[in-house]
Amino acid sequence: MTGRANPFFDIAASPADAPALDVAAVPRDSVVRLAQMHAEAVETARLANLLGRALHAAIALPVLAVAAVIAGGGASLPSTIAWAILIAVASLSIVRAYGHAIGQPFERATLHAFSQDLSACLLYAGFAWGAGAFLALSSSSSGGAALLFGCVPAVAIALLLRERQAVLLFLAPVATLTAFACVLRPFAGGALDAALVLIAGAIVAAAMVAASRYAAKRQDLSLPGGLFAS
Repeated sequence: MTGRANPFFDIAASPADAPALDVAAVPRDSVVRLAQMHAEAVETARLANLLGRALHAAIALPVLAVAAVIAGGGASLPSTIAWAILIAVASLSIVRAYGHAIGQPFERATLHAFSQDLSACLLYAGFAWGAGAFLALSSSSSGGAALLFGCVPAVAIALLLRERQAVLLFLAPVATLTAFACVLRPFAGGALDAALVLIAGAIVAAAMVAASRYAAKRQDLSLPGGLFAS
């Protein structure tokens, strides 16, 4: 019997030509997407928390500066006032960045812009604080005073912000300028004080990096995508 070929039994349309349906890919893609959404939510929460803590850092800077002036003493009034102005500018710059972002505290673009602004503010704040080793501390300051001056604010900023990059941007100029001041002014301990300041700064930085990696590891283990890492 002749007639039109039945398309259901057409030899040309072999099973190899038909698109394969990967059933396993559907749930895998869904979980990967869920992991991406989870990661975005975690990042947004982290940046929002950083925004909330930034105001605390802005308040802490002048408070710590006043404490350093009272504890250190011995510096001339004009140089102390000059350093106070530098710290005030650093604090106000953080407040300004905070004020721009607080109106949209959960917008990712706004939070990313704030994070970049805060990094710039903290880099300047680090140089401003480090200048205090030349302006606010007397040349007869002990090694302990230089060590506290270089490390206490970095530890305080680390505890307040809990953000590795921000703390390192602040810590690097503080430790460097304080070490230079120990040698160039010089302080009572000279090169030994400079070495102690740099070692203490490295310890603070290493502790911050280790804490950040530990937190990131815990976060990765909690992501759904971690089940499909292989």
